[in-house]
Amino acid sequence: MSIFEDIESALKADKRTLLGIIGEPGAGKSTLVEQIKEKFPGNSVAVLPMDGFHLSNKVLIERGIRNIKGAPQTFDALGFVALLERVKENLEEDIYIPVFHREIEESIANEAVITSEVRVVIVEGNYLLFPEMGWVGVRELLDMSYYIDLPQEIRIERLISRHKKYGKTSQEAHDWVMGSDEANARLIRATKELASKVIKI
Repeated sequence: MSIFEDIESALKADKRTLLGIIGEPGAGKSTLVEQIKEKFPGNSVAVLPMDGFHLSNKVLIERGIRNIKGAPQTFDALGFVALLERVKENLEEDIYIPVFHREIEESIANEAVITSEVRVVIVEGNYLLFPEMGWVGVRELLDMSYYIDLPQEIRIERLISRHKKYGKTSQEAHDWVMGSDEANARLIRATKELASKVIKI
């Protein structure tokens, strides 16, 4: 079954279902999420992006890791796991979540909400299957996981265009993609076999 059929089935269940969408930077996670939003309008399906748990630039600078922003250690992984546990178990209350904004490279706290009406939560991010550091608790909270598999040349081209859109020069975008982004992509790629399903694009 496709992810859309899985969502339809999950909406009929008497519990809250967490479905994870994983992929390397530029693989098309956000595009798939938008398609899901269009197909399932209303209050039954919500999105919880991992990117809201980026550590702030201030913290990254203090720790000397601003130059590798996007690596596993530049997120509040334990905070993310704690929120997922709350989302999965608490169907009685509205739960507010942070949202990351690329245009300012920062997250804004409590900007989105998962209401008590939500029955399917689409969890989107790079490290949902990562078996190290604080991320190890994420996988067991997901009912299903979907790894987006996109040809590397297309993914890299998309990623360079994205970085240029948000202010980097062509050279800066290329260097970041082939440096920091590619190092992260290798880590994410290694988790592909842990996914419930692989979506080839």
